[in-house]
Amino acid sequence: MFGIENFMVFVTSGILLNLYPGPDSLYILSRSVSQGRMAGVCAALGISTGSLFHTLLGAAGFSAIILSSARAFAFLKYAGALYLLYQAVLMLNEANPGMGSKHAGSRRERSLARIYRQGAVTNILNPKVALFFMALLPQFIAPASPNKPLSFVLLGLVFISTGTIWCLFLALFASFFSTTLRKNAHVTKWLLRANAGLFAYLGYRLATTRQ
Repeated sequence: MFGIENFMVFVTSGILLNLYPGPDSLYILSRSVSQGRMAGVCAALGISTGSLFHTLLGAAGFSAIILSSARAFAFLKYAGALYLLYQAVLMLNEANPGMGSKHAGSRRERSLARIYRQGAVTNILNPKVALFFMALLPQFIAPASPNKPLSFVLLGLVFISTGTIWCLFLALFASFFSTTLRKNAHVTKWLLRANAGLFAYLGYRLATTRQ
């Protein structure tokens, strides 16, 4: 169907891969624990948006071009690493939000929007995500498929859907069990600092990735 082979094997593989803890899961958990349910949900949706971008890029053939070029790969990974380090600095500033401001509501909205962008841009600027999609999805596309880009997109959407469900579950689960922690302003500050440390570490890991 739609030029896709072994569809149930793909779905099962995708679910198992989504369950495996990785940087995306850590980011969602850290945001949920430190800032609550909506922060975790925004982080999850941002990551899903980045994955959708890689799906469309891969279907159009651009991911293959990027991954085959040493310069393009290096540019993307260093841009991603710098972005992660920049976000780490923002998170350190976020740990001291200036409590009691009358603009706290609008600041929270801006914060949620930024969390969404962080998830999306971090995912988009990670060449390892592009490599993952290019390595996994084509294995389930029939060689005789009349429209391979469409098959690629459909597989990507299925993988993103299962991944998003799991990520949202993580966000809700973590935020529910960390409600008491977030009531302590001192603990919240340290959780945000831990987020900053996580982003700095991920930036280092990305910068040292080899093609």
